[in-house]
Amino acid sequence: MQKYYKLEVAGLERDLLVCRVSEDICIAAFILFDDVEMTVTAAEHLLRLAPEFDVIVTAEAKGIPLAHEMARQRGNMEYIVARKSVKLYMKEAFSVEVQSITTRSKQTLYICSTEAERMKDKRVLIVDDVVSTGESIHAVEKLVQEAGGIVVGKMAILAEGDAKNRDDITYLQHLPLLDRDGIPIE
Repeated sequence: MQKYYKLEVAGLERDLLVCRVSEDICIAAFILFDDVEMTVTAAEHLLRLAPEFDVIVTAEAKGIPLAHEMARQRGNMEYIVARKSVKLYMKEAFSVEVQSITTRSKQTLYICSTEAERMKDKRVLIVDDVVSTGESIHAVEKLVQEAGGIVVGKMAILAEGDAKNRDDITYLQHLPLLDRDGIPIE
């Protein structure tokens, strides 16, 4: 099995670790957390494609660096993180369940009333690092709508597998699913 998958995004090349998710399917792990160069460059390229927006929303955790950098590059705009647990400071939280391809069990995403107020009647851009099944981005969209926000776009750095065929998400690069040997599935 191949150990790495080479990917080019916005002029940057990365060797992504190949990880098995089932007997026949592997994925190439795209980790944004410690890759400042990729975060800054991807944010810049996504902002060129973004519709007009007032607030950015992302799911905890891997989309946080991207949301932060996009907000910073846009002039320190606001961003909101849909959290995986209710924190003490979160009053009147509401939630949506989500099942992600990279997480073994169902998770719940939460936002609180003060965050909902910050996006009510505002143009909201939902961002994430990778869209695979689209479940996480759909859960965030439900939270935004419940809060009274107006979703004007959904963006990701990568569209994994069949997500490349979605017409509701803007992305920078396709990331194929891999077979058991780490070879792209066409």
